[in-house]
Amino acid sequence: MSTATTRTVRVFLVDDHPLVRDWLKNLLETESDFAVVGEAAEQATALAAMTADPPDVAVVDLSLKRGSGLELIKALHARLPDVNVLVLSMHEEIGDVERALRAGARGYVMKGASSSQIVPAIRWVQAGKIYATQEVFSKMAERMTRKDAASGDWADLLSDRELEVFRRLGEGQTTRRIADELYVSQKTVQTYCARIKEKIGVEDGAELAFAAIRWRGPGPA
Repeated sequence: MSTATTRTVRVFLVDDHPLVRDWLKNLLETESDFAVVGEAAEQATALAAMTADPPDVAVVDLSLKRGSGLELIKALHARLPDVNVLVLSMHEEIGDVERALRAGARGYVMKGASSSQIVPAIRWVQAGKIYATQEVFSKMAERMTRKDAASGDWADLLSDRELEVFRRLGEGQTTRRIADELYVSQKTVQTYCARIKEKIGVEDGAELAFAAIRWRGPGPA
């Protein structure tokens, strides 16, 4: 009888503090299915290394001494869309969370959070879902509240296909995956997303994703 093997999750660390990288490496390597395959302290080095050998997950700090974590996320999203980015940052403003998710990150953990959140967060984004703490979800939900579109009424505002796309966004699916599973083009899914944003009163993709997750119910905190 054959035994199923667990696929190793390859993780790349980007932080300009060596002690943080060492701490993360030691933490992740206690997990049998994780492997830290590289690390970098600056944007250019990180992008070059990951382009040469793409990891599954990149854990990225927004503040780098050379370059920008946000610009790195944008570059990874454009060049290596299959690399799932988790932000680990000292920045606690909800605007920073929104900018990171808008740039292409799949999750956000603040450095002041418990270390027990890091491993579940990596597993969550590796599964193609969006990760954030309950505090972040609550702040995003508060900002997204619109008098003319309560979350309970959103389903009534959308067509059947728009609702299907919205539900899948709430599960953390990317527009590419939604397109594949619905047998339509990615451009068609993006058109549905634009219509949904207009109908429920959100301004960008990050707010749309959080609205969908809020409507469906968030993942683990």
